[in-house]
Amino acid sequence: MAALTLQTLVPGGSASTLVAAAGGGDTCPAGDGVFLEALNGSGAPITITLVTPGLYEGLAIADRAVIVPAGERWKIPVPRLFAAADGQCAITYSGVTSLTVGVFKAS
Repeated sequence: MAALTLQTLVPGGSASTLVAAAGGGDTCPAGDGVFLEALNGSGAPITITLVTPGLYEGLAIADRAVIVPAGERWKIPVPRLFAAADGQCAITYSGVTSLTVGVFKAS
C-alpha cells in the first residue's frame, strides 16, 4: 500500500496532483472536508472501496464501495469514520489500470 499525501486546496486556486493508484491499495488521511479524487481513464468501471476499521455499539460498519464509471473523474468524501487508529483510511481498487488518485482538503 502506498500512502497518498494530503494536498491542501487554497482560495484562489492551487495546483493539484493525481498519482497512479497502487495495485495493493493505498492509504490516505481521513477527516472533515477530506476527499479522494479518482480519474478512471480505463474503458471499464472501477470499484473503489474505503475500508471501515471500526465498530459502532459493537456492530460492524460496512465499507463504502463507490463505482467510478469509465472515463469519469469523481470526488469521494473520506470522513473520520474511515480512520484507523493511525488516522489513515485504507483504500482498495477493483483495478488500477489507467486509474489515478489524489487526496485533498480545502483550507
